[in-house]
Amino acid sequence: MTQEIHTQEINTQETHAEEIQSQEIQSEEIRIARDGFIAEIILNRPHKLNAVTPDMAAAIARYCQGFDRDDGVRVVLLRGAGERAFCAGSDLNALAEYPTSWKFRNRVEYATAVRDLRKPVVAALHGWVLGGGAEMALSADIRIMGRGARLGFPEVKRGWVGGGGASQMLPRLVGYGQAMRLLMLGEPIDAAEAHRLGIVEFLTDDDKVEDEARTICRTLAGYSPVAVESVKASVRMALQSSLAAGIRYENEMNTLCFAAGDHLEGIRAFQEKREAEFKQ
Repeated sequence: MTQEIHTQEINTQETHAEEIQSQEIQSEEIRIARDGFIAEIILNRPHKLNAVTPDMAAAIARYCQGFDRDDGVRVVLLRGAGERAFCAGSDLNALAEYPTSWKFRNRVEYATAVRDLRKPVVAALHGWVLGGGAEMALSADIRIMGRGARLGFPEVKRGWVGGGGASQMLPRLVGYGQAMRLLMLGEPIDAAEAHRLGIVEFLTDDDKVEDEARTICRTLAGYSPVAVESVKASVRMALQSSLAAGIRYENEMNTLCFAAGDHLEGIRAFQEKREAEFKQ
């Protein structure tokens, strides 16, 4: 895939679908792959621990926006190339090159782009998961981690706070005290502790992370996309609303699912003792 294609703006669902129609489209530092209803975003800078440059951040954001508009995508898998890291965060040399703080303030924030996806995101984590890479992991909906992986938020050691959501997402996952420990001390933890704290949902052998992640993706892709996206929207609402408001929102999402009609196929499949085939 040429640099021109890699950096072009994706303006419509149809244009994006044509670009990613093939089994795998490769670029220099970001690759994408398609397998049925599953789209993969692959960080492809293994010699630099998949550290994210501004160009990579822009590409991640464009692909996330395109996949969100593509009805042929029901779930997104996020993973890193190579054996050493999922992602070590932002490229520090690139961070030092921002000409002004205003330019830095208006940068493309790649973890936010992942978090803004309405469709489910599964993160396959191995090796180092640090800084912005850990924030991308927090921005996913389901995380699978290899037992040899290590996760941390070392920004405080370099003189700043992470800008991709760690200080907001982490307390919601692990509580105030553990979030302060991880963010203020900046020391990485191993996969077993990340699982114990509730940062990751599944642990597996390092060489099985991607296979386990794809299994989960296939399960999600087989469900009604309206139902899955409604679950995500409802749970995300719970993070920012009162209980009463959240319950009202959940009921609206439930009504949306019934209006979409997938529930009829679910009922028929139950009655006929077969797997449902959702066409939305």
